[in-house]
Amino acid sequence: KMTQQMRDLQLAQARKPPGPSSPNAAKRLYRNLSGKFRVNYTSFDEGSLVGRGEKEKLRKSYLFQSNVALFEAVELQDLDRVQELLKQYSPEELDLNTPNSEGLLPLDIAIMTNNAPIARALLQAGAKESPHFVSLESRSLHLSTLVREAEQRVNELMAQVVNEAPNADCSEKEKQLKAWEWRFRLYKRMKAGFEHARVPDAPTSIHLSVASSSSLQVTFWEPLSVNSAVVTKYKVEWSCSPTFSPLLGEAVIDKLKDLHFTIQGLVSGTAYHVRVSAYNMKGWGPPQASVPPFAIPSNWREYDGRAPRRRGQAEALDHLLGQVKTVHQHCVCHEPCKNQPQSRKHSVSKSLKHLFHPGSKFLKTLKRGLYLTAIFYKDDNILVTHEDQIPVVEIDDTYSCLLMQDFLWFTKVSCMWDEILWLRQCVTVSQSSCSCILQTRFKMLLAISQMQGLLGIQDLGQVFFEPVKDKQGNILIVTLKEVKTNQTFESVRWVPICKLQTSRKSVSSPEEPTALDTLLVSIQDKLAYHQRSSHALSPGLYLGYLKLCSAVDQIRVLVPEQLPNILCHVKIRSNPNISREEWEWLQKMASVEEPVPTEPEADTSQNPLFQELQVAIKELMTLVNIPLQEAKDFRLYSQEVLDFGDQVSFLLLLPPSDDVCTAPGQNNPYTPHSGFLTLPLQIFELGEKR
Repeated sequence: KMTQQMRDLQLAQARKPPGPSSPNAAKRLYRNLSGKFRVNYTSFDEGSLVGRGEKEKLRKSYLFQSNVALFEAVELQDLDRVQELLKQYSPEELDLNTPNSEGLLPLDIAIMTNNAPIARALLQAGAKESPHFVSLESRSLHLSTLVREAEQRVNELMAQVVNEAPNADCSEKEKQLKAWEWRFRLYKRMKAGFEHARVPDAPTSIHLSVASSSSLQVTFWEPLSVNSAVVTKYKVEWSCSPTFSPLLGEAVIDKLKDLHFTIQGLVSGTAYHVRVSAYNMKGWGPPQASVPPFAIPSNWREYDGRAPRRRGQAEALDHLLGQVKTVHQHCVCHEPCKNQPQSRKHSVSKSLKHLFHPGSKFLKTLKRGLYLTAIFYKDDNILVTHEDQIPVVEIDDTYSCLLMQDFLWFTKVSCMWDEILWLRQCVTVSQSSCSCILQTRFKMLLAISQMQGLLGIQDLGQVFFEPVKDKQGNILIVTLKEVKTNQTFESVRWVPICKLQTSRKSVSSPEEPTALDTLLVSIQDKLAYHQRSSHALSPGLYLGYLKLCSAVDQIRVLVPEQLPNILCHVKIRSNPNISREEWEWLQKMASVEEPVPTEPEADTSQNPLFQELQVAIKELMTLVNIPLQEAKDFRLYSQEVLDFGDQVSFLLLLPPSDDVCTAPGQNNPYTPHSGFLTLPLQIFELGEKR
């Protein structure tokens, strides 16, 4: 079979340009080829291609050349070129796991020439070993056949070159001879690499942790030894017995980008032993037990059987809202609205034309009063009216002092943009009391409806955490929304922010800027806040710092500017789960009023959570500019772990009880470094729910 493959190769080479005569010649050849296929085939003149079939042929031609170039780059041990090809093409486009005519894959060549950097790059891209090598004997036989037939071909060509008179055919055969001599040396090097290789050593740093009440997570590193062949896969085994007899399960990991594995479907409260072994072309190496040698699937809630805090809350609130709607749906004031459709779904492209209609009710200038402005942005552009103004509508022209409670009520309404019509009707029913507060809030709902109607968009976005004010008595409530769709709208003007700022600057007064001037000057900061407030934390367990400060009409919470929807925090570890044993240790520490751990102790040196907390507390103290010696008076919140979904959880670090909330006028001796801000507590709660 191998002889027939080599004959096919010879026939193919008779039709193709001659192979490389030396490593340098081969290098020049594949670089010339790669320089040609580096051009994107879609950039060619479409008129020169006759039909879709020829386009597909041209595409396949370039992909074939990329596959050839990858093999040659691996053979020539050109790591930079291999990485470039892997970045430029997908594994499917490169035919990364399709054997060549010799039955080899790029990964086979890399590991048998013991080129670890290229092999690792290929493995991370999803490369596999050839399926032809089902045993050590089959691999050895295959390599021996390649070497023997390459040597035979070299001898045949050498005899032809020696016996033939110099001519064009002879020159062609000399080139083929040099190419086969180089390939003969490559195969011999691969054969020697295979023969001298040994099975890999055991993986290192095998850490076992409790991922949930039914799963364990094992993480590990590759073997330390660099003398054995490249590891191409790992095996994780688990058992209830320290002897691993019987074996309960095993999993082979061949995607080596991240060396970790989660064992699912385990029984809570049962101890499981875990070990890991590595594999290379010589076979499986010895297994290595994890540290600790076993773990018990559990969760901190099992300590006292506590149910999740938020279980059923969303459903209960929806049910309550439904009941409220049912009570109000038969009100007299609702009769004129019954014939209206439940939801007004305007065509966005049609409704946005209102922005440019002469009869638009958007305001160009502000008088003394309360206003609503909606900022829609896409990349560095912002949506404006036909007069190049940010959309602004009036809430109340007699309202010159926005009460914090009214503003916080407005932020809660932003969670129900689709229910504004219904809310407006409910407030109308209650107006018989002539309450000033209700009057103001009813006007807020009217302004929201007006903005939604003029824009044709129900969702006005997120409310910025504080209004924009000026000395003339104008107050702007600002909503922010990013438009991510690529749809183009007719007659809609997206103006670059810098252009809008320049045009506004030319007509504004620098001595007494209006609220609109102030908004435009600071608009990049507000857009940055809006984008950061939607960022999510990576999975893991975090240590959060709870610090409040109070004012006359509100309580504010300290948050980082980069993630204003999360408390000040540092990451403890990637595993978000707190096991029952870990929670018991935390409860014990809290019951004896132990200070938070900042120094190592002999009896807890083997407790991984203790060591992780030590590092996290020191990092957090530095982050918020608190001397480490003050940490002895701080406490860990021991009532619960704050779970945010299944992937993020928090332990809270609390200052002394007298310092949790700084009172008005009270001096805080430890002012955090730059990069923090304080948000109204209600705004923070809404941001966290988003």
